[in-house]
This record gives sequence, structure tokens and C-alpha cells, in this order.
Amino acid sequence: DAELQTDGNRSGHMQNGEPVFDPQVHDEVVRIIAAQLAEIGDQFDREIKARVVNDLVQHFLNENLSREEITRHMSEAVEGLARAIPSDMEQEKAMLVLAMVLTKKIANTMPSLLHHVFSTTVNYISQQLHNYIARMVSA
Repeated sequence: DAELQTDGNRSGHMQNGEPVFDPQVHDEVVRIIAAQLAEIGDQFDREIKARVVNDLVQHFLNENLSREEITRHMSEAVEGLARAIPSDMEQEKAMLVLAMVLTKKIANTMPSLLHHVFSTTVNYISQQLHNYIARMVSA
């Protein structure tokens, strides 16, 4: 929970200081999914314009915006970028990868926003894509 994994390592949570993993999730399945998402992310990374990232950075820097408003701006950016994705790709997969790539690009642009951007992205993914991720891992 509250983990964003793109490197092929399985995510989990801590219990008594020790990592606890879902025994139903197979390591190899997670590695394959992560590798596919990373490959798509590399492609998207080259296509995302600096203006989109800079606009999001400004929203994150605006102290007058609530967490919900910032999440809405993140969602709008992801959905806008997803509309440009070829129709042969699952829309939910594209949105998941775009959210992670935007998070990386924002953190690279303004490292001091890492924690805020990370928690917003986790919130966005939990709200919008939780069912898709569960289906992808269980398939």
C-alpha cells in the first residue's frame, strides 16, 4: 500500500517491521507485467511534452489547491495524454503507465515535490485503476 512499483519488484506492506507479500501473486507474473509497463513507459516518456509536466508542477506548487483538486489535475492530464494513445492499447494500461511516467517526470523536474507527487499518484491509481491492476495481476 502506498507503493508505486515499476522495476519488477513486487510491492507489499510492512507488518512488525517485516515485508508481507500476497502469496497469490507470483513473482514471475509481476516481473513480466512490470517489464511490459516499463517498455511502454519508455515510449511514453519520449512523447510527453514539457508543457504538460510544467503545468502539473505549477499545480503541485500551488498551496491553495486541495489534495482532491491536485488529483483532479493529474487525472485530467493523464486522460488528455491517453486520448493520443493508439487505440490498440488498453486505455487503462495506458493511463496507469502515463500516471507513473508523469510522476517520474515531475519528480525529475522538481525533486522537492517527490513525496507530494508520489502520494497523489498513489491516490489517483487507487481511485481510478485499482480494479484494472487487480485483474491484470490475477490473469
